[in-house]
Amino acid sequence: MNAQPEQLLENNLIDQLTQLGYQRIVLNNETEVVGNFKRQIEKHNKVSLTETEFKQILIYINKGNTFERAKTLRSRIPYVNDLGENKTIQLIDSKNWCKNEFQVANQISMKGNYDNRYDVTILINGLPLVQIELKRRGLELKEAFNQINRYQKHSYGAGFGLFQFIQLFIISNGVNTKYYVNGRVKDRSFKQTFYWADKENELITNLPEFADDFMNPCHLSKMITQYIVLNETQKALMVLRPYQYYAVEAIINQVKTTIDYGYIWHTTGSGKTLTSFKAAQILTGIPEVHKVVFVVDRKDLDTQTAKEFNSFSKGSIDSTNDTKTLVNQMTGSNKLIVTTIQKLNNAITKPYYLKAMKGLENERIVFIFDECHRSQFGKTHEDIKNFFKGCQMFGFTGTPIFEPNAGTNEYGKRTTEMLFGKPLHKYVITDAIKDGNVLRFAIEYIRTFKQKDTIEDIEVEKINEPEVMNAPKRRNNIVQHILQNHKRKTHNKEFTAMFCVSDTDAAIAYYRLFKEAKEQGLHDLKVATIFTYTANEEQKKNKDYIADGEDEFNIAAESDTPYLAKYKREELDDFIEDYNKMFQRNYSTKDSSLFYQYYNDIADKVKNKQIDILLVVNMFLTGFDSKTLNTLYVDKNLQYHGLIQAYSRTNRILDEVKSHGNIVCYRNLKEATDTAIELFANKNAVGEIIELPYEALDQKLQEKYDALVTITPTVDSVNTLQNEEEQAEFIKAFREVMRLINKMKQYGDFNYDDLPITHQEFEDYKSKYLDLYEENKGLHKEDDKGHSILDDLDFELELIHRDEINVTYIMNLLVRLQAAPQAEKQSQEKMIQDLLNSDIQLRSKKELIEKFIQKNLPLIADSDDVIEAFEDFVEQERKEAIQEISKEEALDQDKLEHVIGEYLFTDKQPLREDIVGLMIQKPSLKERSTKIERVTHKIYDFVNTFISGFVR
Repeated sequence: MNAQPEQLLENNLIDQLTQLGYQRIVLNNETEVVGNFKRQIEKHNKVSLTETEFKQILIYINKGNTFERAKTLRSRIPYVNDLGENKTIQLIDSKNWCKNEFQVANQISMKGNYDNRYDVTILINGLPLVQIELKRRGLELKEAFNQINRYQKHSYGAGFGLFQFIQLFIISNGVNTKYYVNGRVKDRSFKQTFYWADKENELITNLPEFADDFMNPCHLSKMITQYIVLNETQKALMVLRPYQYYAVEAIINQVKTTIDYGYIWHTTGSGKTLTSFKAAQILTGIPEVHKVVFVVDRKDLDTQTAKEFNSFSKGSIDSTNDTKTLVNQMTGSNKLIVTTIQKLNNAITKPYYLKAMKGLENERIVFIFDECHRSQFGKTHEDIKNFFKGCQMFGFTGTPIFEPNAGTNEYGKRTTEMLFGKPLHKYVITDAIKDGNVLRFAIEYIRTFKQKDTIEDIEVEKINEPEVMNAPKRRNNIVQHILQNHKRKTHNKEFTAMFCVSDTDAAIAYYRLFKEAKEQGLHDLKVATIFTYTANEEQKKNKDYIADGEDEFNIAAESDTPYLAKYKREELDDFIEDYNKMFQRNYSTKDSSLFYQYYNDIADKVKNKQIDILLVVNMFLTGFDSKTLNTLYVDKNLQYHGLIQAYSRTNRILDEVKSHGNIVCYRNLKEATDTAIELFANKNAVGEIIELPYEALDQKLQEKYDALVTITPTVDSVNTLQNEEEQAEFIKAFREVMRLINKMKQYGDFNYDDLPITHQEFEDYKSKYLDLYEENKGLHKEDDKGHSILDDLDFELELIHRDEINVTYIMNLLVRLQAAPQAEKQSQEKMIQDLLNSDIQLRSKKELIEKFIQKNLPLIADSDDVIEAFEDFVEQERKEAIQEISKEEALDQDKLEHVIGEYLFTDKQPLREDIVGLMIQKPSLKERSTKIERVTHKIYDFVNTFISGFVR
């Protein structure tokens, strides 16, 4: 019998890994995995463990979640030997990463609440640290990702939980191969899986080539021990992407082998902070390096970076609150320091500090400059270089300064290369978009007024007169346009937006307009603003800005007379007071500390989607990362690096719904946009970076719709599809339609009336699509050998989920249905039925809601009582349902409720032993598996029906 393609892929990979130096081992079950772990850990530590000693180790390491076990993996494990002596062993050698024991096994069987058999497992010192899931060629890679999620829910925690030590997952269908780090299933997105690449950013996707490069034992062990970061704040693992790895390696090599400078050109949004942290962390371990100093150019970034660095490695650094603190750290034992360029400049130029700093002049100090396009081009850079004669300087930037965008100061035109030397590694925006590490931009240029003597709109590219741009009517039109389109742009406020304007006068005017509109009941958006009110907003290009007072919040503002500065400060205080009332805070501009706290609070609230629109002049347009921000409204002249930096606030990867960053321009920025893209990518890159215009997407939709109706000419024809192959073709075709509509909905021109598919037709097809999903979701089909081909398709349910349609929304419709005249009840009831059929979250509650409509709603006299009656009804049904499950399956009801509570808390389906523990009478071995699967399925359905979505 010929080997199946997937089996052939597996066999070839194992042969290749064996040739790379892995020991091939056969492990059939957990007992054999544990036995092998004992032998390998003894070999690695050169000890012989008795069963009692080994049991202590097993008990010690079998605790905590994936994050806690990752910390355990990197620490020494204590035990007491049979002589009563305290001993420790090492699970992995992180310093000498090649000196570990490497094995490969396949088809290990584990019993959790399902029997799972894993494709290929790599063990280091006997611990399973890398899991490889293979799918045959032609299948979607995401199915391998989904399969691993099922394993993690169903069986990784079984027994001694050794599989919870897995650090990396690798998924492949032979032609496409990706890797990603272990973590909580509910936090995991396919968007966070990565391709490997070479130093030139050429992807390595073919499995044999990937195995040679990435899975070489030394390299794989190095990735695990050196290039996985344990984020203490998020309690999550983070693995470096290939370009981050090559950048860190290049800096380390430069320090070890030369005294030359260099810079890293990595596009905005590609994870610069993680890269720079890892470089700094490794450099502190080089004996010849006296200190590593990470330099930022704003006080807010000083604290932000220190916070992020400490999240990567708890207690690794303290930020410097003032120059005195910096001097103490520079002359003390601190190996890694984060500070601002302003404080560093003070430390080496002010006579008060020079005596203490003098002893550092010739020390080997490595400076890493954050965003080296901003503040490194004047006297400060020369001062640092001249004072620290033994230093090496490295810069990070997403937008280097080249000749065309270089400003002029007393040293002439200065480019990044003039100050830092050659780039050590490049990863430009086109690389990041190609790899799926940042999103493209969808840019709309909006006409904002009309000529007086004609009815024809003036093209936005042709306008720039200040009196026109600042006209109150124009600004009011812009605010109205934002209010009309904001929910569309942000997927009904699932994401947030930023609005950048030309100056503080504009910020004040726009904030007032938003506030007036809210007072008139025209919107319910939470709008906040922040700007400074003291000197010097429009700095000369690239000139250093060193604040006189180092506690000042060093983002400049408009140059004003004292009267105007006072006026703007009073306005800002009024706006901050609005913020205080909205969020029960107590900020003001009375001192820099309170203002700084205000800044940080705004940053947190934007990231957590508590602010809908943040109105800014310069603040937040660089150095601020928020995955939940997807839209930038622009009424400000931007160019070169400033334009790319501002646009890039929107293009962080999050999930399938966030398909691109929205840029809405109310100014003539098309030429500036094209020029900036050409400078920081290449002349032909505009089409790669900017999303297609609406008209082109509409044309693509017509093509995809034509393909759909070729397969299923009508909605009803979905019912007549003959086999799974035809159903799969329909699923793929409709999925393409969904993807395009998801993008098009965010454009201002979107209207179902203009599409080839009507809104009703789309909803009807979606209902059929969900029917197929429900029929084939394969909850209990865990044997993936010979499973349905529909299980290998990703239904991309994220695109169907609609936040505006939820249980609360349906409850409000029930209120309207109760109060509706008799003649309208039938149509309103049909609308509810359609929603129940078309929304993935509500389908599980369809029977429950229909029962309420038929039996309970007619008995309610007052529509004000509907919501309370519905909640009482659901609670009663929930109690009856849990009693019914307990009775039908002979389960202990109290224990059942406890298991359901644990499931909700941990997001992990109960294990087999948990289900067996519920049973009042234990079934025979023959019946046990069937009953466990049946009970698990009922628990899953119960949670979906009565709990998920009912949090109001």
